[in-house]
Amino acid sequence: MKPLLISLFAVMIGLLGCGRNPSVHVGINPEIRGEAIVPLTAQLIETNASVIANATNAAVKLGPAVVEKIGDYTVVNFDRLASFNYDVPDEPVTNKTAQATLKKEQIPAPVKSLDRQKVALKGFMLPLKVEGGLITELLILRDQSMCCYGSVPKINEWVSVKMPTGKGVKAVLDVPITLFGTLRVGEIYENNYLVGIYEMDGDRLSGPPEL
Repeated sequence: MKPLLISLFAVMIGLLGCGRNPSVHVGINPEIRGEAIVPLTAQLIETNASVIANATNAAVKLGPAVVEKIGDYTVVNFDRLASFNYDVPDEPVTNKTAQATLKKEQIPAPVKSLDRQKVALKGFMLPLKVEGGLITELLILRDQSMCCYGSVPKINEWVSVKMPTGKGVKAVLDVPITLFGTLRVGEIYENNYLVGIYEMDGDRLSGPPEL
């Protein structure tokens, strides 16, 4: 009798233990409580999708980059003009095909798009030609040290400027100035040597206050 009693006692414990209702029969699906466990992979996919969606919505809200302008002139600085590396050939470039290839590959499209655009360029003045006490030809440099300490600037760190006849400007040294004019972007050759990539037809000078 003892083995039988022990077996019955074990069955009753199994039915009554752990808070189970003795009326629940084996084989009937128990009630599901709480939320189902979501696999980790599914969670990651959902999270990544949410991040992408949020980033897309933020970009739509921000819209295109704002172009700063002063009147009809687009504000341009050397952070943009000097944002790329340019390899200057040591030898004269006599082959027209080589010149065309150099011109096509060296200057990136965002900078090339400034060609023949009205710009307001900020930098430091280095006078080149004086007529009647006014500067008629000058360089606008990225860095003041290029003017005063003999540091050789890179070819995309200066702009050669010519003022209209009779419209020279006063010399403004050691402080940043803003020159307004039409920028030309492209290789400039003298005797088959590359001497620059930026020129400007100057209109007027403003300075030294910050833009």
